[in-house]
Amino acid sequence: MNLLAVFNLPVTDPTWIFLIVLVIILFAPLLLGKLRIPHIIGMILAGVLIGEYGFNILERDSSFELFGRVGLYYIMFLAGLEMDLEDFRKNKVKGLVFGILTFAIPMALGIWSSMSLLDFSLTSSILLASMYASHTLVAYPIVSRYGIARQRSINITIAGTVITVTLALIILAVISGMYKGTSDSLYWLLLCVNVVLISLLIVFCFPMLGKWFFRKYDDPVMQFVFVLSMVFLGGGLMSLAGMEGILGAFLVGIVLNPLIPRVSPLMNRLEFVGNALFIPYFLIGVGMIIDIRTLFAGGTALKVAVVMTVVATLSKWLAAYGTQKLFRMSRNERGMMFGLSNAQAAATLAAVLVGHDIFMENGERLLNDDVLNGTVVMILFTCIISSLATDWFGRRLAVEQPAGDASDDAGIGERILIPVANPDTIESLVNLGLVLRDPKSRGGFVALNVNVDSAGSRVRSDEGKRGLEKVAGIAAAADVNVSMVSRYDISVSSGIIHTIKEYSVTSVVIGLHIKSGFLDSFFGALTNNLLKGTNLEVMVARLIMPVNTVKDMTVLVPPQAEYEAGFSKWMAHLSRMSGQLGCKTTYVAEGTTLEQLRKKCRHNGVETSSRFEKVDRLVLQDQMSVQMNPEDILIVVSARGGSISYDPAMDKLPQYLAKNDSIGNFIILYPEQVDMEDMVSFSDPMGNA
Repeated sequence: MNLLAVFNLPVTDPTWIFLIVLVIILFAPLLLGKLRIPHIIGMILAGVLIGEYGFNILERDSSFELFGRVGLYYIMFLAGLEMDLEDFRKNKVKGLVFGILTFAIPMALGIWSSMSLLDFSLTSSILLASMYASHTLVAYPIVSRYGIARQRSINITIAGTVITVTLALIILAVISGMYKGTSDSLYWLLLCVNVVLISLLIVFCFPMLGKWFFRKYDDPVMQFVFVLSMVFLGGGLMSLAGMEGILGAFLVGIVLNPLIPRVSPLMNRLEFVGNALFIPYFLIGVGMIIDIRTLFAGGTALKVAVVMTVVATLSKWLAAYGTQKLFRMSRNERGMMFGLSNAQAAATLAAVLVGHDIFMENGERLLNDDVLNGTVVMILFTCIISSLATDWFGRRLAVEQPAGDASDDAGIGERILIPVANPDTIESLVNLGLVLRDPKSRGGFVALNVNVDSAGSRVRSDEGKRGLEKVAGIAAAADVNVSMVSRYDISVSSGIIHTIKEYSVTSVVIGLHIKSGFLDSFFGALTNNLLKGTNLEVMVARLIMPVNTVKDMTVLVPPQAEYEAGFSKWMAHLSRMSGQLGCKTTYVAEGTTLEQLRKKCRHNGVETSSRFEKVDRLVLQDQMSVQMNPEDILIVVSARGGSISYDPAMDKLPQYLAKNDSIGNFIILYPEQVDMEDMVSFSDPMGNA
C-alpha cells in the first residue's frame, strides 16, 4: 500500500479505519474527562468531526452499519440484563404509567406543534410526534459506570422505554403500511400474530435453552458466544415479525437475566466487550450522520430543528415530572428518568428515514429534507442533554443508599474464605461466593490451600496451586479481589482457622466432604473441627447444578433462629443470593420466627420474591422428605451445639439427606455466633476442642 494513500480522504483502508476508531475510543474520554463532560458526548462529537459533514476523514461504510447495529442491540440487551427484576415487579405500575405518559405527552405536543407551527399534514404530524415519543437509552452506559442500574428510577425508565418504543414502532408500521398498500386487516392480523408468537418463543424457549447450555458447557468463550447468538437471534426474529429488532434484544436480556448474575464473570465479559467496542462504535456512527451546517443554511431547517428539539425535550421532562408527582418520587429520580428518556437516536432514525422515503399523492415526501436535517440536529442536542442530565443526577443517586440494599453492614471488610481442597468443587464454590458477596465491599475472596506433611503431599501441593490459580482466574473475570494463600499446617482445619484470624475472614464457604470409608462421618473431621474452632458463619455446600441455573430456594429455619447473633448476616446473604439469581425463595418456619423472617425480607427489599410457609412445629425429617426438582436448592439453617436455636434433631441431618435422593443441591448454614473464646460453656464445661 502507498503511504500517501493514507492521507487521501476519506480513509478507506480497513486497518487505518479501525485504528482511527480505536484512537477516538481511547482519547475522547480522557480529553473530555478533564472538562467533566460525559464520555458519550465525546463519542458523538468525534463522529461529527470525522464524518462526511465534518472533516470527511472516514466514510460511514458497512462496518459502521454492522458495529452500530451490534452496539444498539447491546445497549438494549444490557438494559434488560442489568434490570433488578425484583424492583421491576414492585414498580411495574410506575413503569406502565411512565410509559404511557412518555408516549402520550410527546404525541399530543408533537401533533399540535407540527400542525400549528410547521404547517405539516395530519399524517406527517403523527409520524413526527411518534419520533418524539420514542427514545434510545444512549446514556445507559453512564448508569452502568456509576453502579446504579438497580435503582427504581432506572427500572421505571427502562419499563417505560419498552412501552413507548413499542407504541411508536406500531405507529411507524401503520403509516408505512398505509402507503405501501398493505394496510388491510390481514396484514395487521399477521403482524400481531407474528409478534405474539415470537415473544412467546423468546420468553419460554430461550431460558430453557440457556439453562441446558450453561449446565452442559462451562467454557467462558462458548458461553459468551452463546449469549451473543441469543441476542441477535431474538433481534432477528423480531425483525422478521415486522417490529424493530431492539425489542427482541431487550426481551432476550430480560429472560436471560436470572441466568447471568450481576457479579458473574460472564456478566463482566459482556459489559466489557460492549462498553469497550460495540457501544462506542454505535455512538460514533450516530455522530457521523449529523450535519451541523444545516443550522446555517437558511430556510426553514433551523426553525424545524429548534421546534423538534424543544418539543422532544419539553415533552420528556413533563412525562418525568408527572410520574414524580404521581408517585412522590425525589427530584434526583425525576432528573434520572428525564435524562435517560430524552435521547433520540435509534427508533427516531428509523422513523425519519422511512418517512423520508414515502411520497404522498401530491408528490411531496411525507417527511421532507428539513425534517431529515432537523432530526439529526435534534439527535445531537438531545443526546448531549441526556448525557449531561444522566451524569449530573447519576452522581447524586450514586451517593445515596441504593434501594433494596440487602445488607445491614457497610460491607467494607467482607472477606469470604474458600478452601481449594477438591478441584471438582472450586468453580461452584467461587460462583456461590460471588452471589453471596456484597458488591460494595472492598474485600473479596481468600483462596486457601493447606499442605499437610504426609505421603503424596507434593502431588496435593501441585493440585492446590492449580486450584488457587483457578479461583484467581474466575474472581478476576468478575473483577473481584482475591488473596491466594498456600500454607503448611498440622491439619487442614487448623490451617483454615489460622488463616481466618490472619486475614480477617468474615465467612467461610466449603464443599461437602467426600466420605473415604463407611465409618467416616457425613461432614468429616474437617467440618466438625472447623465449627468448633471458629464462631464465623460457615456454609457447607453441595451443588450438582451451576448456581446460576437455580430456580427456587427452600430455606428451613429452626425456632428462635432470629435470636442468633448472625441472623441479620445470613439473611442478608440469602436475600442477596435470591436477588442475584432472580429466583423465588420459600422460608419454612414456625410462627414467631416466620414473622421476623418476613420483616427482614421487607427490610432487604426481597419480600415480593419471597414466600413464607408457616408450620406449627418444624420437623426436619418431614420437611426433607418432600420431592425437589433438580433446579431447586435446599438451605437448612443449622446451629452449633449449645446455641439458642440448636435442636438435637439437627444431628440427624445426614440421615435425612441420605434418604432423599431428589435433594441434589443443598447448603447447610451455620450462623455466626458471639465469640466464645475465653468463655466457659456449660455445653462443653471442660473446654474440649
